[in-house]
Amino acid sequence: MLERTRARRQALQILYQREITEQTVSAILEEHSYSEEDGELSEYGRDLALGTEANGEAIDAEIEATSQHWSLMRMPYVDRNILRLAVYEILFESGVPDSVAINEAVEMAKAYGTDDSPKFVNGVLGRIAELHGVARPETANGDESDRCANAEPGGEHSDSEGT
Repeated sequence: MLERTRARRQALQILYQREITEQTVSAILEEHSYSEEDGELSEYGRDLALGTEANGEAIDAEIEATSQHWSLMRMPYVDRNILRLAVYEILFESGVPDSVAINEAVEMAKAYGTDDSPKFVNGVLGRIAELHGVARPETANGDESDRCANAEPGGEHSDSEGT
């Protein structure tokens, strides 16, 4: 697994843990209570988790404004934390191309979300990138990001919190 991909997965696990336990990222890091399933936490993973938390208000506002008909709290935990992490990279990490942040988020949604999560994540992030001046690539079937941003996150399990 590539180093930055591993770092993103580690950061996602910490952000998920933060939401479940209601601890801060700093407390989780200090207590070393996070999973090391993907190996020792990388510096980039640490920076992503801390940066996402530090900019949480702006990130959540961006997601809320973009995910039409879906409040952030109705989204499964996994979907919203994948979105938070990717939006942090899009808005605050200038060294990461938006297309990379989006593709990595979609891959995490495939691995950790429901069947509908990748489309939903792609749609929301595509709209955010577009709003911030980044042209979004069209799919083979045409541009489906707008439709997916309106789709139900987490599929039929949208009212559950996901895993």
